[in-house]
Formats: sequence, C-alpha cells, structure tokens
Amino acid sequence: MLEELKKSTKVVGNKQTRRAIEEGRVKTVYLARNADPLLQDTIRTLCGERSIPVREVSTMKELGLACSISVGAAVAASLLA
Repeated sequence: MLEELKKSTKVVGNKQTRRAIEEGRVKTVYLARNADPLLQDTIRTLCGERSIPVREVSTMKELGLACSISVGAAVAASLLA
C-alpha cells in the first residue's frame, strides 16, 4: 500500500494535504491511525465530500518513513499526475 505513496508525487502534512484536497489535486490520502482524532475527522470529511479514498497507516512514524522524512507524519497525499 505504501509503495504507491513512495513512488508518487506527494504532499506531506496537514496544511499541504488540505490545500491539495481543496485544489482537487489529490489521488489518495494516507492517514496515520495514531494522529489527532480532530485532524482525522477533518481530513475524512474533506475526502468524503470529494470522493477521495483514504488509506490508513499504522503509525505516524511509519507514514513519515514512507514519505522519506525523519519525523512522523499524520497525513500525506499522493497527487494526480
């Protein structure tokens, strides 16, 4: 599942992901299960309104590693080509 994210053009983080969703540039959103519940609800609502699939990742650390950053990430998105 994370292989697609690793290979794609992506944005990482809440602000960048939300902006990309609102601009209609997102293919798939990846959300860490241990991220803040309010952030999760907000992202899920935005994705639901736009029919964007949300894939869950076990931890923020795992998502951060998949995004090639040295810290955890709550949310990331692969972008449309």
